[in-house]
Amino acid sequence: MNKNKHLLLWSSLGALCLLVGAAVQENFLKEWRGIQASIQTDAGPADVRLRQIVAPKLGVTDRCVTCHVGMAPGEQEGSGHPLAAAHGPVGHDPAEFGCTVCHGGQGRATEKADAHGDVRFWPAPMIPTRYAYAGCGSCHTHIRVPGQSELERGRSLLERYDCLACHRVDGRGGTLRPGGVGGMEGPDLSQAGARGFDTRWHEKHLQFAGQPDKAGWQDAFTDIDTAERDSIEAFLTSRVGAPRLVDAKARFHSLGCRGCHKIGGIGGDDGPDLSRVGQRDPGQLDFTHVRGEHTLANWLSEHTRDPARVVSGSKMPKFGLSDDDVDLLTYYMLSLRRSDLPEAYWPKDRIQASRFGQREFSTDGATLFGTFCAACHGDAGQGRRFPGSPPMPAVGNADFLAAARDGFLESTIWLGRPGRRMPAFGEDAGGLRREEVQAIIAHLRREAGVKEPDRLHPLPRWASGDPDRGRSLYDRHCAGCHGARGEGTDAPALNHPLLQATASDDYFVETIRRGRRGTPMEGFGQPSTIHPVLALGDIESIVAYLRTWEKRQ
Repeated sequence: MNKNKHLLLWSSLGALCLLVGAAVQENFLKEWRGIQASIQTDAGPADVRLRQIVAPKLGVTDRCVTCHVGMAPGEQEGSGHPLAAAHGPVGHDPAEFGCTVCHGGQGRATEKADAHGDVRFWPAPMIPTRYAYAGCGSCHTHIRVPGQSELERGRSLLERYDCLACHRVDGRGGTLRPGGVGGMEGPDLSQAGARGFDTRWHEKHLQFAGQPDKAGWQDAFTDIDTAERDSIEAFLTSRVGAPRLVDAKARFHSLGCRGCHKIGGIGGDDGPDLSRVGQRDPGQLDFTHVRGEHTLANWLSEHTRDPARVVSGSKMPKFGLSDDDVDLLTYYMLSLRRSDLPEAYWPKDRIQASRFGQREFSTDGATLFGTFCAACHGDAGQGRRFPGSPPMPAVGNADFLAAARDGFLESTIWLGRPGRRMPAFGEDAGGLRREEVQAIIAHLRREAGVKEPDRLHPLPRWASGDPDRGRSLYDRHCAGCHGARGEGTDAPALNHPLLQATASDDYFVETIRRGRRGTPMEGFGQPSTIHPVLALGDIESIVAYLRTWEKRQ
């Protein structure tokens, strides 16, 4: 009996001590209590209490402001602790949206690791601080972002024309001129793309420059030609208050990533859909071959740097990207996320993209080529080659463009090459519109300085050579690269049914005759030390032989 009494007594005392310890821990030793106790405001010490932001319409309850006191609604910015700082300027009120909608993490937690989502069970950890603006992708769809070269051109022109003397952009500019003339006379343009800007700015600036009573304007502003104005406006349109994120998106638009990956239903289908890759659960990723911390950001970075090392058997080539390129692509991919907010909370750019078909990318030919084609065909259309796959055609080659008519190029982009790495980019498959395909073709011709070739013959099929003679010539001169049956071992597949259906005899004859300078394909219409010159009749015989494959399909 005494043993039972002792057991009851000591177990009760133990339970009491445990409860007292838990109460002390909860009410005195919590980290957030120490943070709040150290903060001083103009009204005195901060009130030590649990704080939270509740947004019922969004289903959000965030207690992040329990530690980040300076960001709590109605709180004064204090001192005494780094977390007393106020929220940086943003285009919306954090008190209305909360914290996790943009930053990720576990909103109801008050322990640091739990709140930041740095625990194994939480699928949506906080976005790393260095990539904080990636959270904008939860709601926003930044539209009409150009490729990197066009973005840099607009930025450079803005500086060259001394716009930063009066305007501030992304924290730069608004400087004073000697004598006190100028200096932040114009509005801050850092969010010009989100807030809009006067499309008649150039005309109005010229009017000011022509008025004698406007001191300094005559020397401060000059006429700007249309092409340069377009570049400046493209840059201003991209200014939405998240400069590093827009730079990341522009870099993505220059590397041809959509050639293999879809985003929002637009792009190729050779790689996984990236529409929400920024929301992947790190707990579901394989970090076996990933160096460094086990976070989504690091996994994306390492995979971008060396795909096959991180994912065994990956078909994605190793592009040899610089550290800055890898960092920018990681930034952009982390922004590929989507919060299922009520439509009343959608920002204007998301509505324009989702409801009115506005493009995330600029639709000029250069940006379109960079976005969809550059990964395989090279940034200038020079062609590329990756280990284990046939070379990608040099679509910017002047000889190619001198042989290919626009209809053939359009069909190739629209329909692709099923069974090869070239996907179909037509509106139903890859999401490109007819005018966008035409813009890509116009860009290629403009860069190469080659207009659409005239027809050699009014009919698409006219070659009347001897197929048997053509087979002998093909085996001797062509099979080494194109394969014994045109399967394309080390060059384009000449027996592909879509190539056969869309390519005219003009194209085949001119390609064989001209060749492709700068590639292994030499022209058989010119003298060479390694092959004879072929007469037009011999070239027609080869084409006639190529057409026999079409009949067997």
